[in-house]
Amino acid sequence: MRDTLQSFSANVRSIWGPLTSDLVAGCREQLERLAATSPHEPWLADLHRTAPTNQELYRDPDRGFVLLAHTETAGLFRPPHDHGRAWVIYALQAGEIEMRTYGRVQDTDGSVRLVQRDSTSMRPGQALAYLPGDIHDTRCLSDTALLFRFTERDLRVEDRVEHRLTRYVERGDFWTPVSV
Repeated sequence: MRDTLQSFSANVRSIWGPLTSDLVAGCREQLERLAATSPHEPWLADLHRTAPTNQELYRDPDRGFVLLAHTETAGLFRPPHDHGRAWVIYALQAGEIEMRTYGRVQDTDGSVRLVQRDSTSMRPGQALAYLPGDIHDTRCLSDTALLFRFTERDLRVEDRVEHRLTRYVERGDFWTPVSV
């Protein structure tokens, strides 16, 4: 008998292809199912017990997508960033996370800053997708939260090797790109 994690990877493999609205919807649906998993399944019970800050749950050897689990603690804030060429889906299994989105604007003097577009308080079972170029931040609102992060490629390569991720820093009243 397959557990929910094995079913997730098999189901995503079966629908995998180029980035389309249908692919994103299908992957989001699979992540919502994963987030609704009974905490009594051994792999999920282990995640709740060990509370890893970052643990790889699955890496597809052929298609390249990666599923990670993150345990966040109260107040943990990850400043605005994008994921380069990658698209990502977050799904909350336990706790509460705030996700804010931003638009990147360029002023007449050529300077770049962010304008907050939206704020969503994620609850268990919810999943949110971010496409290439989308900018967001995260903040843990509960004592702890267990978050799944599905990435269509290895973001460590996208960030550390290819330097395609953009991070932002607060300067005065604005978020601006981190200078490289």
